Amino acid sequence: MTSSANTSTKAVLTSIITNGVICAVFVTLFLLLRLRFKRIYQPKSSFNIVPDSEKPPPLPQDPVTWIFVLLKKPTPFIIQQAGIDGYLFLRYLVIIACIALGGMASWVILLPVNATNGKGETGLDQLGISNVKSVNRYYAHVFISWIFYGTVLFVIYRELHFYLNLRNLVLTTPAYATKLSSRTVVFQTVSDQYLDEEEFFKLFDGVKRVWVARGQRALSHRIKQRDALASKLEVTLTKMLKKAVKIKAKADKKGTPLEPSDQLSTYIPEKKRPKMRLSIFGKKVDVIDYAKEKIATLNEQIEEYQSDYSRSKPMNSITVEFENQYYAQLAAQTTIHDQPFYFSPKYTNVDPGDIIWSNMRIFWWERLLRFNSALVAIIALIVLWAIPVAFVGMISNLTYLTNKMHWLRFIYNLPKDLLGIITSLLPTVMLAILMLLLPIFIRHMAQLAGCVSVQAVEYYTQQAYFAFQVVQVFLVTTISSSFASTVTQIAEQPSKAMELLSSNLPKSSNFYISYMILQGFSISGGALFQIVGFILFYVLGRLFDNTPRKLWTRFNVIGGYQWGTMYPIYSNLAVIFLSYSIISPMIMLFTFAGFSLLYIAFLHNATYVFGKSPDAVGQNYPRAWFQTMVGLYLGEICLLGIFVVSKSWGCVVLEALLLAFTAFVHIHLNKAYDHLLTVVPNTVMRPLDGHSQTLSWKPPHANRTSNGPESFSGSLTKEGISMSELDKEEFKETKITEHLAYHAPLLIEGKDYYAKQRTENKIVQFFKPNSYYTFKRLKAYLPSSFDDFADEDPEWIRHAYDFPDVSSKCPTLWIPRDPMGLSTKEIENLRGVIAVSDQNAHFDAHGLIHWTGAPP
Repeated sequence: MTSSANTSTKAVLTSIITNGVICAVFVTLFLLLRLRFKRIYQPKSSFNIVPDSEKPPPLPQDPVTWIFVLLKKPTPFIIQQAGIDGYLFLRYLVIIACIALGGMASWVILLPVNATNGKGETGLDQLGISNVKSVNRYYAHVFISWIFYGTVLFVIYRELHFYLNLRNLVLTTPAYATKLSSRTVVFQTVSDQYLDEEEFFKLFDGVKRVWVARGQRALSHRIKQRDALASKLEVTLTKMLKKAVKIKAKADKKGTPLEPSDQLSTYIPEKKRPKMRLSIFGKKVDVIDYAKEKIATLNEQIEEYQSDYSRSKPMNSITVEFENQYYAQLAAQTTIHDQPFYFSPKYTNVDPGDIIWSNMRIFWWERLLRFNSALVAIIALIVLWAIPVAFVGMISNLTYLTNKMHWLRFIYNLPKDLLGIITSLLPTVMLAILMLLLPIFIRHMAQLAGCVSVQAVEYYTQQAYFAFQVVQVFLVTTISSSFASTVTQIAEQPSKAMELLSSNLPKSSNFYISYMILQGFSISGGALFQIVGFILFYVLGRLFDNTPRKLWTRFNVIGGYQWGTMYPIYSNLAVIFLSYSIISPMIMLFTFAGFSLLYIAFLHNATYVFGKSPDAVGQNYPRAWFQTMVGLYLGEICLLGIFVVSKSWGCVVLEALLLAFTAFVHIHLNKAYDHLLTVVPNTVMRPLDGHSQTLSWKPPHANRTSNGPESFSGSLTKEGISMSELDKEEFKETKITEHLAYHAPLLIEGKDYYAKQRTENKIVQFFKPNSYYTFKRLKAYLPSSFDDFADEDPEWIRHAYDFPDVSSKCPTLWIPRDPMGLSTKEIENLRGVIAVSDQNAHFDAHGLIHWTGAPP
């Protein structure tokens, strides 16, 4: 047992050293390269990739000061650069680190209780509950678990309350309340009667505009065909021009001019022009000639379909714009139909560009079938995935298996450092690689289940991927690891299997300490170094970017985070930390260190490297906290199991009470917040005096019919209301005061949240989130851009929620200008069929393509 414990401790030490070295290498490379390769490490501050309003000031150039400047960045700066979603993710990392730091105060009691007069464990196992010999000492763990887990429950409540008020504030700021999506509701499974623009006006007051989703498969097929053919034609023309430029350069070098020099056929004979097959066994045709003829035909067919679009069969969804946010919320929160499943589900705050149009036509019975099919597929995968994950868990405890499986003892002939890597680093890396394969499948299942928006797909992915993380990365690995460490003892004493497993369960924490170290050191260092971005930009970019458009896109498009897979990885780490925090307290130190390093890495990347993801107004944040509660349950259940096996019945009763209390709090937090986190409450939209005008609501006498002028909520400007929408007399009557335009007031128990509030000390503020997290105080979290009114083109609004194929235009090709004038000839050759431009792109003297501006 002693040697095994020592081996386990050595594995952790090996993991610390190995991951520490990897992290140091990554950070060193980052510091050396960040000033030279600014496109990788500071693209937002160094180039005109983002709007000027979102361009952060460059970080200091020296290798030390930048980190202090970064850590001092205020919350409005982080929200401006990373968005609400990015800020809340960073907040989650910080709070988990703070919980771990605060939890280390329990070491004063737990470490002496575990380490002294115990069972003789050594290494890290000596500091865990597995070393406790006297059952009376378990009372220390019980009372610490009450204090620690109770504090975590309060922190979760505090964060839910914080997010609720922040969300309400954000959704009622000028930037959000005046957006089209804030006053628009997407209804699915609409009955046939109301799949009509005129009929729908009978259902609600304040209806302004109706879009009935109509799709034509024939139209969609032809548009996809045209886009694919246009893309191929762009690539082909660019390749031919590049080849011609090289041929011209060689001819000039040899002193043999080619005539005529402005004809493409001079450089590339007809028989050598690019060819393509129309089918697998079809004949080859000239790409340019075929594309010219086919695109012309497709243009005529597409125009014909688009002109007849209004007669197309409607999908089962309808999108409705209301006069203001208040009417939209009233409709979204109303039970509409007298039959089940109709007008359900309903969505608000869905931007047109985020809609998954293929899921707008699903019938209610089809939705049920697809949802349950996706659920069964995910559950099946969870079960089957246990096989490779269990194997990883056994590798982490390979040394224990050698007691009976003598053929494995050859591993002791390996160098000690290599053995440590095999039993610590290898399993964690294998586990990380396994989990990378799942998100693609889960996102596919999310679309199959009927998710109607990108945000809904990410939310679905977050829930399913978290289940994978907990079951496979934690539970299966823990059980298999514990079984591997006790298999020989169980074989000798089968009757004591449960006792042996419960006593050895804490020892599997060493594997998760290694896993925490991997995430905190190697992953954070790798995130700073941006090795994937480096390869994509400098290696794959040079290999595959063969057109001006691809080159421009590679340089100017910066990706964002996908929260559906980001949150589960780290909420699962939080679950592991909470599960082992009492039975193996040393995990708190590695959690604090790991999450702190992760925060620094992601803070830098979210503010200076990556763009904003599709805006979900932070909806993944409360779900992450509810998922984090799994760690409380597992930690309490593990303690309960240890107490039961040791027959410490007093501890069993006390721990069972804590488990019941956790469930009680969880249930009531769900009841309190689940619904509030999906709507905009009336009290944040209506004014304090009951009749003044706000961004979200206007008095009934100010209502306009759907056939009247545009409502002011859709045309507000920084100064007030557009004069093109309301005449000057109306403007005087409806102008929003500066006080109310700042953001909608909150009315609770007669308190004016704009009134001066007494400043309380930090401790009182911590324990009174309901009175501290108010609109006035949270307003300081938001950047000034949230006070700007949404500037949306009226023409865009008119067709915003129409099926995209209805307004799809033939793409414009972008080719580089060449010195012989060949690009000009090709533009003329394709005129009337497809637009081609050689603006902002050219060949240099070496025949390389350069862009000088945006695509046409």
